Amino acid sequence: MPFVCFFLFQLMFCVITVPLISGAFAERLNIKGYVWLLIVWTLLVYIPVCHWVWGGGFLQKIGFVDFAGGTVIHTTAGFAALASIIFLGKRQLKQKGMKPSNLMAAAIGTGLLWFGWLGFNSGGALRAGALAATAFANTIVGLASGMVVWMLYAKFVRGKVNFVDVLTGSIAGLATITPCAGYISPSSAVIVGIVAGIICNLAVSLQEHIGWDDALGVWGVHGIGGFTGSILIGLLADRTVNGVGASFHQFLVQAGGVILVAAYSFIITLLILKVLSMLTQIRPSDTVIAKGLDQQLLDETSYDLSVKGGE
Repeated sequence: MPFVCFFLFQLMFCVITVPLISGAFAERLNIKGYVWLLIVWTLLVYIPVCHWVWGGGFLQKIGFVDFAGGTVIHTTAGFAALASIIFLGKRQLKQKGMKPSNLMAAAIGTGLLWFGWLGFNSGGALRAGALAATAFANTIVGLASGMVVWMLYAKFVRGKVNFVDVLTGSIAGLATITPCAGYISPSSAVIVGIVAGIICNLAVSLQEHIGWDDALGVWGVHGIGGFTGSILIGLLADRTVNGVGASFHQFLVQAGGVILVAAYSFIITLLILKVLSMLTQIRPSDTVIAKGLDQQLLDETSYDLSVKGGE
């Protein structure tokens, strides 16, 4: 593979990760704060962890594996999101039981995620072949089983299933299958999806019970999904797929590695936000929040309800 192709593939992972964090703290960080967080967090968290896991760093040397970013992307982003929402607090104008404002946009966005996810999970093989095909199949199976189990859980616990459950359950399955997509068989991917549909649901319920204002469930879905999938490699890996087999040793390596990364991302993100808040104003004012960040900071609105049809 040409180096520039590999570089751009890795750059894509990097570009995805910080926006993933931002979904958790909507309306609580101004543009200046977000840009500084993006730069400093990438340098101090994403790049070091990427090196540890994929660049010949100490985690890779002890046998830790992550096929397509469950640890490098989803765990780092999820636990950085948790640190951000704890540091920045709740949205001041948040109403109890806030509902999605545009299910159609959510559906389109989720569909785009499905499409892209197939590419970067399969791309973890770095070439077309049997391994890429296995990762592709596992991604679809993980998505589907995670979505179905999430819906069954919702039906059992809440007594009903809504469209957001369909979308969120599929993303939980995808986040959890990501680290192990190239190390397990498709039959094991069903197990990964089942675990995702339960564990991520419990995590989202926990954060809601505690009162963490995680606008998109980034910690519960991506953070816990990637965290769980990274550990499941130690229990489900098939040596015939990609040379890594399930064992107690592999389980310990996976668990220890992902716990270290989660703690590192959480602590460093807290420190970054603390230092930035001491150096400059990173929180929008109450006035800006009340009038809307889009309007006040960007001079535009996402939904202009004052415009009537035909005008």
